[in-house]
Amino acid sequence: MIKSAHLLTTGAAVVLAGAIAIVSCNGPGSPGAQDTPTSGTVAVSVDETFAPILQAQIDTFAKLYPNAHVKMTFQPEEKVMLDLVNDKVKLAVVSRELTAEETADFTKQTITPRTIRIGIDGLAIVLNRANPDSLLTVAQLADIFTGKTSTWSQVSGKKALAAINVVFDANRSSTARFVRDSVTRGAALTTRVFAATSNPALLDYVATHPNAIGVVGVNWISDRDDPAAMKFFNKVRVASITARPNPKPNDYIQPYQVYLAEKTPEQLAEHPDLQNYPLRRNLYVISREARAGLGTGFASFVAGKNGQLIFQKSGLLPAQMQARIITTPKL
Repeated sequence: MIKSAHLLTTGAAVVLAGAIAIVSCNGPGSPGAQDTPTSGTVAVSVDETFAPILQAQIDTFAKLYPNAHVKMTFQPEEKVMLDLVNDKVKLAVVSRELTAEETADFTKQTITPRTIRIGIDGLAIVLNRANPDSLLTVAQLADIFTGKTSTWSQVSGKKALAAINVVFDANRSSTARFVRDSVTRGAALTTRVFAATSNPALLDYVATHPNAIGVVGVNWISDRDDPAAMKFFNKVRVASITARPNPKPNDYIQPYQVYLAEKTPEQLAEHPDLQNYPLRRNLYVISREARAGLGTGFASFVAGKNGQLIFQKSGLLPAQMQARIITTPKL
């Protein structure tokens, strides 16, 4: 079975090289300098759906640059962007680019923010392990999320489970926005939708409520070397999804790296069953920093070779990659 990808990163390290070169001209002893690309203190706000992967990034960065202190907070997407616009943080890590309104706010501040794509994420649809309906189409998800389908018996005819409870990680989170934008296409969500207090709370809720369906960033359950990720993964069942109409059993896929990657014509010719995982989204770092300070250094690290390798290890997809098809165990 086709299950994952081997990845190769390129290019972004040039940004880091340029940023670090500035240290020689504007080092810690320079008049007016408060931080450099590898030292000092900077505040960063991160969409909490990416907490595991960004925590791994900051842990590695801190080991490489012990004089660098990145103060990272994990919050819902809306709060992250408010903090960035209001200059409470210099960097934001989110799953979307700036809106027209946010761009206008920065223009008023005479700030030209920089946006760098750093990875590709998948949203995992998680179910209670007692739920027999683990194969779902995007059309079925749309009906579930809007309330058109309100019981599990409507999905497959199996009567073991009753009313469906939809669970997101938080109010106004990026996962809920993605579902509204890309799955329900603007339609209102079901009245049987609940907000957990965090991603771990969401996974615990699904694990203990057989009727629940949850949406979680795949990095919470994809890193096989992370005991915390495996603890969460073992609590729930990851649904297999397809966007294809009238699908065959082999059309249902999970958010493995190979399905997060854009396919080349050669790969599609060699593997006709390949497709993109339908619940995929880009991951960006947005900087309002006006000079090459620690925010620039950290952003460049995440976009560079070492940071991209951390994405690869975690089960997400680096922004710059080539995919080689290999076989791995099922999620």
